[in-house]
Amino acid sequence: MTRPRCLPALVALLTTVAVAPLLTAPPASAAVAFTSTGVNRDGGNCLDLPGGSTTAGTRLRASSCTSGANQDFGYTLVAGTSDTYTITTRSGQCVDVYGASTADDAAIIQWPCHGEPNQRWRLVPVTVPGADRTFNLVSVGSGKCVAPGGGSPASGTDLVQLPCAAANGRVWRLPAFSGGGTSPHTFTNPLSQHGPDPWLTYYNGFYYLATTTWNSTVTMRKASTLAGLATAADQVVFHLSRPNGAGTMWAPEFHLLDGPGGKRWYFYYTAGREPYDLGTQRIHVLESAGLDPMGPYTFKADLLDPAQDDTWELDPSILRLDGRLYLLGTFYNGSQPMFIRPLSNPWTASGTRRVLSTPTYGWETVGGAVNEGGEVLQHGGRTFIVYSAGHCSTPDYKLGMLTYNGGDPLDSSSWVKSPNPVFQRSNANGVYGPGHNGFFTSPDGTEDWMVYHANSSAGGGCDMNRTTRAQKFTWKADGTPDFGTPAALGTPLTSPSGE
Repeated sequence: MTRPRCLPALVALLTTVAVAPLLTAPPASAAVAFTSTGVNRDGGNCLDLPGGSTTAGTRLRASSCTSGANQDFGYTLVAGTSDTYTITTRSGQCVDVYGASTADDAAIIQWPCHGEPNQRWRLVPVTVPGADRTFNLVSVGSGKCVAPGGGSPASGTDLVQLPCAAANGRVWRLPAFSGGGTSPHTFTNPLSQHGPDPWLTYYNGFYYLATTTWNSTVTMRKASTLAGLATAADQVVFHLSRPNGAGTMWAPEFHLLDGPGGKRWYFYYTAGREPYDLGTQRIHVLESAGLDPMGPYTFKADLLDPAQDDTWELDPSILRLDGRLYLLGTFYNGSQPMFIRPLSNPWTASGTRRVLSTPTYGWETVGGAVNEGGEVLQHGGRTFIVYSAGHCSTPDYKLGMLTYNGGDPLDSSSWVKSPNPVFQRSNANGVYGPGHNGFFTSPDGTEDWMVYHANSSAGGGCDMNRTTRAQKFTWKADGTPDFGTPAALGTPLTSPSGE
């Protein structure tokens, strides 16, 4: 897209505040009105109205992103301008520089709207490699920018105005900004009405979703937008047959891995040797003929434990760490721990399973002592395994997390378990038993997203009525994920960046 050159007046203003060398992007195409979170590029925290306060003078802050309404701000274009907005909080008040100050470190507050320059904000684009919709929020009254105090990346930092720059917390990403006066793309959950154990990947322009079928078919749906998955047809990509199927396909995942002929999709799933017999459930793998996630697939192997094929194994997933490949899963030994097993290639074990995590905390044992569905999340050089805990028949099925601290990944002492759950039910939003998640990135690679299943009532159980849901998550200042609160069904959510 060809971008217009900067207006002379804008260049003069930026020169005055000593930011012209840093702001290399031209003005944004004006959106008449939109609502968006604002994510700080340094700390990954969101513009936040503490507690959704209605009190005039409440200081705004940069705080861990939660998807709450107190982090949604309304932007309305000022008549006769192309890049100047009033910004309103959840309470209907305006974002304001306290006392119309022009001094450094003046507080950013909410105040009843009056239209003066200290309540008008210019969205000045800042070029950030690998990101889009990134701006300085420049006060018309002072020519200075909204930033966390001292440029701090810490969650909970009060916002102030400081001289504009392309770093030090001055740059904000407005994911719902949309040029040309159009509304941002949105979607609503669920993505599948009957979608337990979801696995979702974005690849070459399309989203691909597989879920449990609990029959002899492996199915997948495909769409160019996240919203499109909700109406896409489930297509059969493989038929199971004895002895590797018998009518119970569940917990599917597909990973693009190196095979003998180059990269191939490897489709992992659980299925019983006898129909509906839990004791015969084992992990199996298919291999694609090429690079299409929808196949065609052929049966590749039973991924059985070479020394301990005496109990059922469920919920396969793949860990790639330091050039090595591992299978994650769960099994039964009186309780239900997670295991890790080394692989020599995507379909062959090179050693027996080792216990990775045992349910020990009270929140891991509600309805049954269960650690299952371990999913790998890697970010900033760190590796996490996010798993489901408790029994899926209860509304308190939830997510816990292990953090890799170095050493042998097969040794459970190399992993540290978080003492509290990282994602759980929301009575207020009518979301119960959220779990068996997966992770994917937005089409432009700038956002992290999770997919999971949940029930819409506290009485829901482990059946095909669990629905597939997706939502964006962010990162805390300490480098750990912040999954926020599960959103209510039917809530419009901004679509992944780059759609």
